Amino acid sequence: MSVTNALYAQSGGPTAVINATAQGVIEAARAARPRLGKLFAARNGILGALHEQLLDTDAASADEVAGLGARPGSAFGTARYKLAPFEEDEREYRRLIEVFRAHDIGMVFFNGGNDSMDTALKLSQLGRRLDYPLACIGLPKTVDNDLPATDCCPGFGSAAKYVAVSTREAALDVAGMARTSTKVFILEVMGRHAGWIAAAGGLAGNGFGEPPHIILFPEVPFEQEKFLARVRESVEQHEYCVIVASEGARYADGRFLSEAGGTDAFGHKQLGGLAPVLANMVRESLGYKHHYAISDYLQRSARHLASATDLSHAYAVGEAGVKRALAGANAVMITIERTANQPYAWTPSSAPLEEVANREKELPPEFITDDGYGITEAARTYLQPLITGEAPLAYRNGLPVYANLDLPEVPCRLPPFK
Repeated sequence: MSVTNALYAQSGGPTAVINATAQGVIEAARAARPRLGKLFAARNGILGALHEQLLDTDAASADEVAGLGARPGSAFGTARYKLAPFEEDEREYRRLIEVFRAHDIGMVFFNGGNDSMDTALKLSQLGRRLDYPLACIGLPKTVDNDLPATDCCPGFGSAAKYVAVSTREAALDVAGMARTSTKVFILEVMGRHAGWIAAAGGLAGNGFGEPPHIILFPEVPFEQEKFLARVRESVEQHEYCVIVASEGARYADGRFLSEAGGTDAFGHKQLGGLAPVLANMVRESLGYKHHYAISDYLQRSARHLASATDLSHAYAVGEAGVKRALAGANAVMITIERTANQPYAWTPSSAPLEEVANREKELPPEFITDDGYGITEAARTYLQPLITGEAPLAYRNGLPVYANLDLPEVPCRLPPFK
């Protein structure tokens, strides 16, 4: 293989460990020299590639790169942007090839979720369509854990740990004051179509009466009267009720409980907050004093509660992506293959992007209890290793110290893209 440059891009919502993947890519690329040339990072994901906003990762010292693994958020900027089908508009595709050609980029590492893998697939097809040698590797990233072909997704384990810990701590708070005050607490978590994060909340307790008392999954149709009866039963038996609710909870006809109208860049319906909807149901029907919290960005940015397992996964997919590209791989996503549960063991593998793009992996039925409100032992066996282990941070003046790379932009060689 001739020496070529490479491009790394982040896409979609960040995670607590997304930059560990960037660290894995950068360190593997440096170790591969002289077989691999320069590694650029796109500013704001695919938009940076379109507008030739490329960052020179060589400007970062080894210590600065090593610090990436401790930084939440997107170190280089990310974006939700969907490329139009090639048949409808070739301009963006031809522009990308122009940018790649101008900077001798023959490898692209695209770090994202479901829709991002579709972009990665389109990029891999782009080279063939336009007769440009291009290897494109998808690097999985999503707190939702809904990418198929991989045992789990980097980013999920840390979000799962945050939700499990938050559920347990909030439950202790509510239990201590339930006799005279709050009876119902609702924690809303991410998960539009798949209930993986909500299921992780179930790790907070294990046994009769231990919270969460109710978990709402997108995979289980919501029945209001059944839900309210379960809330009443929990309060009568235990004095309080803790609920973990996936934002994608929906009725049997497919309507989201929290549908707010409008769509995002990928055509997904915008959701408007499930917790207050449920809280209002409880107030109007049962009259219980209640509180709710929406974990929102906190669950995906809580690096202080990151899972050591998750951090290892994130770094490994970045490192493996570079190695497989150098070995001739193209149009694949790096995956995590679980080889054992006790003790937990895993290895990086890969799957064709065509088996991943625009597909979602839902929580399997065997992970949900028969009543639809809890998780089974099979779910615990799957989930527990993913939240295991701590990934401590350095602190200064009581606050975590995060890397903040200030990389120079590579000089443009093309006219601006409009």
